[in-house]
Amino acid sequence: MNSNFDRTISQEDVLKRRATLLQRLHIDGWLLLILLVLASGSLFVLYSASGKHWDLLAKQASSFGLGLAAMIVIAQFEPRFMARWVPLAYAVGVSLLLVVEIMGHTAMGATRWINIPGVIRFQPSEFMKIIMPATIAWYLSRHNLPPKLKHIAVSLVLILVPFVLILKQPDLGTALLILASGAFVLFMAGLQWRWIAGAVAALVPVAVGMWYFVLHDYQKQRVLTFLDPESDPLGTGWNIIQSKAAIGSGGVFGKGWLLGTQSHLDFLPESHTDFIIAVLSEEFGLVGVCLLLLVYLLLIGRGLVITAQAQTLFGKLMAGSLTMTFFVYVFVNIGMVSGLLPVVGVPLPFISYGGTHLVTLLSGFGVLMAIHTHRKWIAQV
Repeated sequence: MNSNFDRTISQEDVLKRRATLLQRLHIDGWLLLILLVLASGSLFVLYSASGKHWDLLAKQASSFGLGLAAMIVIAQFEPRFMARWVPLAYAVGVSLLLVVEIMGHTAMGATRWINIPGVIRFQPSEFMKIIMPATIAWYLSRHNLPPKLKHIAVSLVLILVPFVLILKQPDLGTALLILASGAFVLFMAGLQWRWIAGAVAALVPVAVGMWYFVLHDYQKQRVLTFLDPESDPLGTGWNIIQSKAAIGSGGVFGKGWLLGTQSHLDFLPESHTDFIIAVLSEEFGLVGVCLLLLVYLLLIGRGLVITAQAQTLFGKLMAGSLTMTFFVYVFVNIGMVSGLLPVVGVPLPFISYGGTHLVTLLSGFGVLMAIHTHRKWIAQV
């Protein structure tokens, strides 16, 4: 018995001695490489989309550096340690959303930020993009799967509390992403198909109820504009019309870097944030967009590999949800910019300008790295 235990310990010591620097730091080399490619490409495109503003470029680079540091720190923690602190993180996240509701900072008609003058301004709802799937994964991993009705009910309550608070800010795009991240965990936990069919059937009455009792006038207008953007070409339809014009004018190879007309002549609003892929498409054409999609595909594929290799139930549910939610970010942004979905204000991951959003994304990939790199030396929990 002791000899087998000693042999196991010695094998682990040998593995650790042979580990590379990245492995000792619990960094997945493939994920890091793909993220660095996206970051460098982001700065390249952002310089043009922002009208050659070095200040925005410097802020984006510093945000990436901060996010990279957060990713490395988070990757050091074992998944079972993370799971232990998930309830506290959820409580803190909901508390911050309540602070936003009571005394949040208002900008552009929405109250989404906590502003500490002279120190920091941040958006608590961004952190819930990680905390929400972690909470549902923590809760469901403590019970037998597939989840029973009472466990589904508790999970839905945990999801709906931040969903409603974020919806009231108002921030429909982020609220739906939070809802999706929790729903993905339920799906991966083996949710029975009859419950899935029931949820799909409930979408119509829920959508009707939200239209009449929840959505603001500007949100309704976005849906109407999506259905017929030409009905108000100089008003609400302007963004999507100009976006599609930029995408189409790029052709196969694009007009060239810094040579886009829609963004540089200010026809395309929000060109450095939500509509930045229209700038990329105009300047680099179909080839540039396909290359970006290929990098995204590699990143999502790596996330799915990590999900399949996860050795704990919490890690498997968490990794799968983070990967699928990242796919939704990409799908929704590209869909809305190209006119296939209503505009909901979802930035393009790693390419759009935004500090809190970038740090949150990199923190999420830090969780993926922790799940993957700690799997050889942890026990099943």
